[in-house]
Amino acid sequence: MISTTRPTFAIERTKKSRIKDIDFNDLEFGKYISDHMLVADFVNNKWQVPKIVPFGDIPMSPAMLSLHYGQSVFEGMKAFRNKDNDICIFRPQKHSERLNKSLVRMCMPEIPEELFMQSVHAIVETERDWIPTSEGASLYIRPIVFAFEPRLRVKLSDHFKFIILTSPAGAYFSSPTRLKVEKTFVRAAEGGTGFAKCAGNYGGAFYPNQIARQEGFDQVLWTDAKEHKYIDEVGVMNIMFVIDGKLITPKLTSAILDGITRDSILKLAPALGMTVEEKRISIDEIEEGFKKGTLTEAFGTGTAAVVSPVASINIDGVEYKLSEPGPQSFQQRVKQKLNNIRLGFEPDVYGWNYIINV
Repeated sequence: MISTTRPTFAIERTKKSRIKDIDFNDLEFGKYISDHMLVADFVNNKWQVPKIVPFGDIPMSPAMLSLHYGQSVFEGMKAFRNKDNDICIFRPQKHSERLNKSLVRMCMPEIPEELFMQSVHAIVETERDWIPTSEGASLYIRPIVFAFEPRLRVKLSDHFKFIILTSPAGAYFSSPTRLKVEKTFVRAAEGGTGFAKCAGNYGGAFYPNQIARQEGFDQVLWTDAKEHKYIDEVGVMNIMFVIDGKLITPKLTSAILDGITRDSILKLAPALGMTVEEKRISIDEIEEGFKKGTLTEAFGTGTAAVVSPVASINIDGVEYKLSEPGPQSFQQRVKQKLNNIRLGFEPDVYGWNYIINV
């Protein structure tokens, strides 16, 4: 969709831009934050009008409820320069929907879609000069909502902050990853917060991932909390397999994040001649696919890399290896198609792109 109206939020411009200090040919993901941020408060039972201010520290109380009881959720999306040099924000409505699902689960106030869309539009347009133009680069957009009320007793906060940060990101070249099937630690259980993009999900996963890296792996492949028999997801990504020429991925449960890239790939797969199946996938099925040679591809899906090839999966100490995907592999073909849609080289038949004309 093409934006037809521009938000009219107040903007306090930075007195000195830092953009000239940034080497846009060497952008480490998430290292550099652009000049401004959007800020809005939820007080008196309603969201106040956002404003855009210079990026910087915010005063806060050490008794702030989110520090003690974890009411904090976030999103991550990207803006690109398309082939016409307009700004394309990929699937912001879907991110708004997922953010609100997370907020509801964490007993936090929802952000109306119109307010969310206006906020994303406003900060991205303000920081348009920070959008890299090199191939594969983008402006990463990080909305975050957290409890701001200072209290020590366990309670639902009456004051929340909504902030959007942006960060220029270079092309993400993901080396094939070595995964370890995790059967001891748990990322999330059904009925918990695994489907929500809340901060605690990531903090609780650090230790098992640290152990896996010490053992020579890149990430863990999480299994279900009850039996450790079924695949959930990988670290910060959803997981997909090509088995017997079919694209297979774990069906969504309350323990699995509903990834935007995951959803996009599942919708694009039929156009690439690929049958899709969402189901419960057992570790035994994965191991059998390796032994029979029917499992030909495995890859993670997420905002940063789009697809992240899997080099090997370690199951109970046995490492099963995969060939590096070539240009005709499904994962590379769907990645290219997705990029072509975002950059305007192929029709956006799903209406995923939010375009800001410049």
